[in-house]
Amino acid sequence: MTVVIGLPRDERAPAAVHLGSLLARSLGEDVVVCTVLPQPWPPGFGRIDAEYQEFLDQDAQAALARAREVMPGDVTADYQVVKARSASAGLLEVAEERGAGLVALGSSTGGAFGRVAFGSVAERLLHSSPLPVALAPRGYRCRPVDRITEVTGVAARVGSALRIASFAVRPRTPLTAGIGSRAEDSVLNEWAAEVERSQQAVLAEVKRLPQPPTTVPPVIGHGTDWAEALEDVAWDDGSLLAVGSSSVGPLERVFLGSRSSKIVRHSPVPVVVLPRGATHELAERAESP
Repeated sequence: MTVVIGLPRDERAPAAVHLGSLLARSLGEDVVVCTVLPQPWPPGFGRIDAEYQEFLDQDAQAALARAREVMPGDVTADYQVVKARSASAGLLEVAEERGAGLVALGSSTGGAFGRVAFGSVAERLLHSSPLPVALAPRGYRCRPVDRITEVTGVAARVGSALRIASFAVRPRTPLTAGIGSRAEDSVLNEWAAEVERSQQAVLAEVKRLPQPPTTVPPVIGHGTDWAEALEDVAWDDGSLLAVGSSSVGPLERVFLGSRSSKIVRHSPVPVVVLPRGATHELAERAESP
């Protein structure tokens, strides 16, 4: 399963390369580093267009050269420039040609440092990709020997531990709320107890698999907003958050629901978003002897 790294030609590039190489090393796969250029205008539109196209070609080759310097020596990588109607379309075309199983991207430069932020390419792929999409937090870096050690969500093929996490967001209640605040506490406690029972039921199913992954105790992150709830959970350098697609979207495409989108946007660790079809396929593989 090749990992396609979507390489932007700006400061996001190192984060995408670091995440793609981490995934490839953990999965024992190779990578294709791909930067996408817009399709050129038809010939005959003047010298200015030709000069601009030449500038883009040189800029793309310079970006690939920088990626070669960042790529760890233990990861087998190909480097490719593709011209397509859009960056997302170009990446998916390369993924299909190479038989890739995952696309890795960096975060938008407009996002908070250390958090996942969607750029235009990520937004498109997170609502249309037939493949899992991995997103690195802005500024993400890892060491050349690092591997994924813990998957919060779905553990498959990487030899990591599985941890199930849920998140409870409760805005601050005004001090004058009185009885209303105590009622909310009761509801939240009942919800947390129900979530804990559901988590334990899932872990029981996991342990009955023919080759169950190592598991660690489940967690619930509490906070007054999504950022605080995500920070309430301990994360290690080798942590990866796996998020499934909404049941509202198409089966064979990635589609983030409103809550999943908020979880992804506030994640302090790399995230993999799985199409619903891929989630079902992984479950079927895990249940096969």
